[in-house]
Amino acid sequence: MVNITHKSNSLRKAIAVATVQVSLPETIAAMQEKRVPKGDVFSFARVAALFAIKKTDAVIPDCHPLPVEFSAVTFTIQELSIVIQVEVHTIYKTGVEVEAMHGAAIAALTIYDMLKPIDQHIEIQQIKLLSKSGGKTDPKANHTTQLQAAVIVCSDSIYQQKATDKAGLAVIEKLKSFQIQTVNYTVIPDEPNAIREQQQRHIVDALPLLLFVGGTGVSPRDVTSDVIRPLLEVELPGVMEQARRYGQERMPFAMLSRSVAGFIQNTLVLTLPGSTSGATEYMDALFPAVLHALAIRNNEPH
Repeated sequence: MVNITHKSNSLRKAIAVATVQVSLPETIAAMQEKRVPKGDVFSFARVAALFAIKKTDAVIPDCHPLPVEFSAVTFTIQELSIVIQVEVHTIYKTGVEVEAMHGAAIAALTIYDMLKPIDQHIEIQQIKLLSKSGGKTDPKANHTTQLQAAVIVCSDSIYQQKATDKAGLAVIEKLKSFQIQTVNYTVIPDEPNAIREQQQRHIVDALPLLLFVGGTGVSPRDVTSDVIRPLLEVELPGVMEQARRYGQERMPFAMLSRSVAGFIQNTLVLTLPGSTSGATEYMDALFPAVLHALAIRNNEPH
């Protein structure tokens, strides 16, 4: 199965529909009056759909097991058509569109099976996804405006060329995946003055996004957060609470991170861990949702 361990849980919804066409008005009447020999068609089809929703991962090889938090099955009669609508909700790392479509498909097959003794010309005409929401593919979660960013790596060893930067370059690649252009990439020592100088430079340039990579731990030279925190005009504590929670689920030391986030004027400043895994995990945890803060700051509708 596809690896989804890097994803975060979010509320995800999907609605699917299926259409069953019968050939006789008498078939519709028999369903509505509960005269079908095999039983109450709507009740059987609803139960079958609910079973199918919960067992999707057992029959579709690449589907992940997931918690079904809500499901609803409704039927609408339109002349000789029975329209089945299935809605599914979950709070998980992946969507439920296949679960919704599977439920609609099995409900349609159940109706077909129950009606075929009284109508020889039934057709399942359509099974399709009507809508879905949640996750990174949700348009509401994506910031469509072209953004620019600066990535500042804070590390004595990399600055002195005793080590090679990997975390900063990994952050740049992550930004690129969200169509964010890195216009400045700089390596500086773990020195307060150097950090302040970079901060001031990019605030003057009114850059929307400024990321410091490194210096967020507890060693004596980890000073990035100490320098940046007093400069924040609007601190966003929930941002790094989410990043630490995400990291702690994956390794036991994420709780030691002292990363901070917030605005200096209209620039969103994030301080990320200096390890490659830590930096990429923070990017996975925060983007693209954190970009919504820029929209709010710029008084865009939300």
